[in-house]
Amino acid sequence: MPPKEHSFLTRVRQALPELHPAERRVGDFVCDFPGELASYSAQELAALAHVSKATVSRFIQRLGYQNYEEARRHARLEKQTGSRLFLSTSADASAEQSVAAHIAQSVSNLESTFLAVSDSQITAAATAILNARKVWVIGFRASQPFASYLQWQLTQVIENITAIPGNGQTLGEHLVSLVPQDVVIVFGLRRRVARMELILDQIQRSKAKLLYVTDEGVPFVTSAAWHFQCHTLAPGPLFNHVSVMALCHLLTTRCIEIAGVAGRSRLRGIEGLNDSLEEL
Repeated sequence: MPPKEHSFLTRVRQALPELHPAERRVGDFVCDFPGELASYSAQELAALAHVSKATVSRFIQRLGYQNYEEARRHARLEKQTGSRLFLSTSADASAEQSVAAHIAQSVSNLESTFLAVSDSQITAAATAILNARKVWVIGFRASQPFASYLQWQLTQVIENITAIPGNGQTLGEHLVSLVPQDVVIVFGLRRRVARMELILDQIQRSKAKLLYVTDEGVPFVTSAAWHFQCHTLAPGPLFNHVSVMALCHLLTTRCIEIAGVAGRSRLRGIEGLNDSLEEL
């Protein structure tokens, strides 16, 4: 049996980038429906993922298991421990219990995330953001709303910040301008785009500082100046992003605190213009 610290789903997430297309379909299916995994036979999983049983066998071996039954026993063990990620979607919980489960998981995600985040890390990241020549914020798919939100919030205190790419734009049109004095904030939450590694490589070559925000399934990126791994477990089929929003709030608040008088002056100016333009 694999060691407890390496869960079945963590193995799948870490293996996804290296899988062949057919095997990746199995991995994506397992990640999308973890609560039902322990109930599937190899043949059923193959049918649901639209692959052959042989593909499922190769997929299981790529995860480091001897056979499918060993992997399924591991998944069943995790489900029996009460992990909310492995709760079946057909569980007959009442509405009150369901709300309680969501709240409890949100609290757990926040605690697990910020146990690994220190005040000094947040202060260093905020200071770099404030001192940067320019701040770039990148996010795709589920990450895109968080990138836009953080860029909008940081605009309260930072003038030269932009979320990229815009409509009709390519990343190359922006990444060509990166210099070592810049900070690039990248959100890489599941499901990440296939070119994410290429983007990170280009940022590293530019020598700009990278602030990387991901879920807990992404291996630590040593090339990043800061890599914050947000816990996103949930009692249902969707990922819980409470800790991601909390991190955005913390970074913005710390920037405002460090900016001091200059930051408050910009905030007053923004509010004054909003009043005079009757926008709000």
